[in-house]
Amino acid sequence: MTRKIYVYALLFLGGTLFAQDDMKKDQTDASFRMGQSNYTAKPKNAWELGVHAGHFFIDGDVDRTIPGGYGLGLHLRKAIHYSFSIRADLFYGSATGLEPQRWTHASVGEPVGGGLIEKEYLPYANNADGWFPSHKTTQVYGVMQGVLNIGNILFHQKNNKWNWYWTLGVGLSSHKTKLDLLDANNQPYQNLLTASGYTEEKFNTKKGRGEIKDALNKIYDGTYETEGPKKAGIFRLGDETNIHVMFTTSVGVSRKLSKRINLGIEHQVMATDNDYLDGIRFRSEDDLSADVDLEHYTNLRLAINLGNLDKVTEPLYWVNPLDATMNDIAELKARPVLDLTDSDSDGIIDMLDQEVETPAGAPVDTRGVALDSDGDGVADYKDKEPYSPIGYEIGKDGVANVKKCESCLTEADVFRMIDSRTAGFKNDCGKWFLPMIHFDLDKSRIKPEFYGHLHHVASVLKQCPSACVSVVGHTDVRNSNNYNNMLSYNRAQAAVDYLVTNYGIDRSRLKLMYGGEDAPMVGKSRTETEHYMNRRVEFRLCEPTDAEMQKPEGKGGNSGNTSGNSGSIFKGNKNSGY
Repeated sequence: MTRKIYVYALLFLGGTLFAQDDMKKDQTDASFRMGQSNYTAKPKNAWELGVHAGHFFIDGDVDRTIPGGYGLGLHLRKAIHYSFSIRADLFYGSATGLEPQRWTHASVGEPVGGGLIEKEYLPYANNADGWFPSHKTTQVYGVMQGVLNIGNILFHQKNNKWNWYWTLGVGLSSHKTKLDLLDANNQPYQNLLTASGYTEEKFNTKKGRGEIKDALNKIYDGTYETEGPKKAGIFRLGDETNIHVMFTTSVGVSRKLSKRINLGIEHQVMATDNDYLDGIRFRSEDDLSADVDLEHYTNLRLAINLGNLDKVTEPLYWVNPLDATMNDIAELKARPVLDLTDSDSDGIIDMLDQEVETPAGAPVDTRGVALDSDGDGVADYKDKEPYSPIGYEIGKDGVANVKKCESCLTEADVFRMIDSRTAGFKNDCGKWFLPMIHFDLDKSRIKPEFYGHLHHVASVLKQCPSACVSVVGHTDVRNSNNYNNMLSYNRAQAAVDYLVTNYGIDRSRLKLMYGGEDAPMVGKSRTETEHYMNRRVEFRLCEPTDAEMQKPEGKGGNSGNTSGNSGSIFKGNKNSGY
């Protein structure tokens, strides 16, 4: 039963650990995959940089002109999560407009005063024909927009090609309106009613309004020489600049062309508390509407996803948030149904058993196949000699026929081969490898994990009775040189005492030497691991120049340092030493 549970666990964990989905790429959420979290981590995703251009016009007191003008700009967008993102948008636009209905100055009194009441319109104070407003407006803005998209909440496919979205934003805008108020002689236009062919009947039909505009376009010189009036009390950055708080809203749809590029179309409406975008405020003194001018911008947007898409995903509004869940569900559905049936009761379930009819009691391997320990073709449960010697003829019952193998090895042959191979180890003691041992900070106590290393050194000395071993102590580079010399001596002495006391090694076969901090294994050590490697005692077969070194003067090595079972204790400075 234990084996069955183990196999089931492997099947489950294997599927979970190695299931992958394209959304995460190399960002696989390990905690989710290991079952340590109920949710996946939000993947790192790219920024979007876009350019846009399109048709811009003003819808206000003056009749809109289609096409009215143009607009262009840039945006930078970043997903906050799968359905919401932030977009910074910059815009510049220019639009013109022409009104097919005349406006008169308040002084004319038709019937209670006209709508041209600002000082810019004084040239028409005594002109009964009035003026047909004509303007050209330029606009710039910078806004921050929240973008809500719904195109990537998908249950039926991996990712979306189309994305529908809605935006709402706020920012600052500035405009400049110029009026074609005067003729080429810098005088107000005269006889515009007669020259334009204006009548009430014409004005009330689309065709008639078009005829009036065509006539006016031939009369006007097309020079917008007069700056339009501005709203009083607005926020300014100087006398020539008028800045308004602007609100924007838009709807759009975008199409993914590739993982890097998408193209969209969007219509945006811009609103400010300003009725002077077209240069005109009221039609007349009795038509004091509170309406403000609105700007419209229909545009195409080409966007590029920035960054290395091998390290980040596409922006999250192009990623299906259900992708990880759908992948896991599909993977679980594709798994075979776990069936714990074990027909032959050999401990291997039938799903994994490659021999489902093994006789009862027959030993099997991990695949459920009957064991054949000696590989003679006779399963162990039938084999009267489960471990037959190699090379002999095997009978039906698995027993080797020792009389029918003239070239087979005997036990004596095997021992002779072992002796010939190990002869060099017994006789050539100069080729033995000797280990080293390491010490804790400011200590010369031999750590238990190095007892095996010292056992190896002692074994070499016993098997090579003529060998001499140099025992060389070292420290890391911290503390003074005198202190470290004493500490390295204490470490070497601890190792010598351990070998002499515990293994009976003749003291004369060991040459105690020390080097303090002068011969580090790791030069320019900085980390504690590197310092630890330098705190050591090395063992090597004695060289002709090696000689026993006398104990240095001074102190080194903290108190309580012992050499294992020997009972030796070295006392040193408790306040320093490395």
